[in-house]
Amino acid sequence: MNRKTLVLPAVIGLLAPALAACGGSGSGDGDDAIAVGTTDAFAISKEVPAPFDPAYAYDAGSWNVLRQTVQTLMALPRGDGEPQPEAAEQCGFTDTGNERYACTLRKGLKFSDGKPLTAADVKFSIERVRDIKLKDPSGSDGLVSNVEEIETEGDREVVFHLKTPDATFPYKLATPTAGIVSKDHYSKNKLRDGFEVSGSGPYTAEQEVKDDRLVKTVFTKNPEYKGQFKPQSDKIELRNFADTAAMGKALKDGDIDLMTRTMSPEQVKQLDASSDKNIDLVEMQGLEIRYLAFNTDAPTVKTKAVRQAMAQLVDRGAIASQVYGSTADPLFSLVPTTITGHANSFFNKYGNASTAKARQLLEKANISTPVKLTLHYTTDHYGPGTKKEFEILRKQLNDSGLFDVDIKGVPWSTFRAAERDGKYAVYGMGWFPDFPDADNFLAPFLDKDNFLGSPYVNRTINDQLIPTSRREADRLAASKSIRKIQDLVAEDVPILPLWQGKQYIAARDDITGVEWALNSASNLQLWELARGVSG
Repeated sequence: MNRKTLVLPAVIGLLAPALAACGGSGSGDGDDAIAVGTTDAFAISKEVPAPFDPAYAYDAGSWNVLRQTVQTLMALPRGDGEPQPEAAEQCGFTDTGNERYACTLRKGLKFSDGKPLTAADVKFSIERVRDIKLKDPSGSDGLVSNVEEIETEGDREVVFHLKTPDATFPYKLATPTAGIVSKDHYSKNKLRDGFEVSGSGPYTAEQEVKDDRLVKTVFTKNPEYKGQFKPQSDKIELRNFADTAAMGKALKDGDIDLMTRTMSPEQVKQLDASSDKNIDLVEMQGLEIRYLAFNTDAPTVKTKAVRQAMAQLVDRGAIASQVYGSTADPLFSLVPTTITGHANSFFNKYGNASTAKARQLLEKANISTPVKLTLHYTTDHYGPGTKKEFEILRKQLNDSGLFDVDIKGVPWSTFRAAERDGKYAVYGMGWFPDFPDADNFLAPFLDKDNFLGSPYVNRTINDQLIPTSRREADRLAASKSIRKIQDLVAEDVPILPLWQGKQYIAARDDITGVEWALNSASNLQLWELARGVSG
């Protein structure tokens, strides 16, 4: 393997990467666990009682644990592409309207405790996520809220009846939200409190906890697993670090074998230039996006012209280059550039940053200036560059003389609940897609009961364009509706896209399967990792 390997991006849904894994493969030594570093922080609190329950978990970090342990009917194959059967032997729409979806389970499926997994468990799991009543919902239920009824026949046949046509449903069945769990460990009406998680996936999980905070998760190969994946190592440890510096030091010192989420731009730059032949840096196409979201009912940003003026002033190129360097690119739509249906709607409407044009927008709407705002961001969820990013945003807006902006950082444990409760007028968020389709960069933000809790409603989007796009099994044919949605978002600005990120893994050179260990949606696939021969 070269010191830096560039994995060519796939054309999502059409092509798979042609790059073969470097080094050898095979089962790792059961006692020689591969150690993976992460800066994802998990703490049990009133706001986050069950970070790894499929009915609650809805962020990339939690899903990185669930994907190893909780099996789904469908799963994205190596290199992405269309979902393939996983716990299922076969699945497919049985009607022309994409409203009836049937699956046959593999024979002999079992949970990790040895008990049989049947169609009844699938029905229980999906209905549980759809129907469970949570005081502080995370929004994950939106992935299965379109399921009207689930029928079972015998132990292996499951039929989903959807309320409305949805060609993306197979992708949703590939998400941890649709993970299959056992009634013995998960209550129908209550979350599974704490960090415990169990299922029928490639690995079982055992957590090390200190002061209600997760320190380490040990994944051990599940002997009962039957599915499309072939775990290459008997044991993998996912270790949680307080910051990127501590994680980077652990990799350099040999205390961990691999690190990815979240590496700082400075670390990527240093590793790229480093002459250390024992550590390889792998770059791959990513679908992570960052954006500003608006509570469109908040008095300060309720008038569309204020949001439009901000869109007219933001210089995305400066944010990307000054904070993230080569690890990020400016983004002019909610839909990333590599996804079918992408349109540069914000650039088409606003062009380059312009104070004069922003002033005209505010004057036309009779908005007094400077407009006083506070931009909120989370201090510990999206990496160390977030604070600098918001400092630049503040400067860009204030230098125009049209805004008087302050910024405030808040820990994720309180930030997420406050955002959903509508306490912030403007706030920064990131999005790692549930699946690589344009629908998943639009509907979660714009549909009713969206995961942001946004009050913004556009009937053309909700009643016409989203349903129309979901009827199209050919996602290229859905692009017309998808582009119209992006144009309407650029007009109304309920969300202001900022940048699209690349993703990286740094690993010691005796670890193989690295280039397959992270898919385009930033989900870890730890079953791909093995320990080979260095050099």
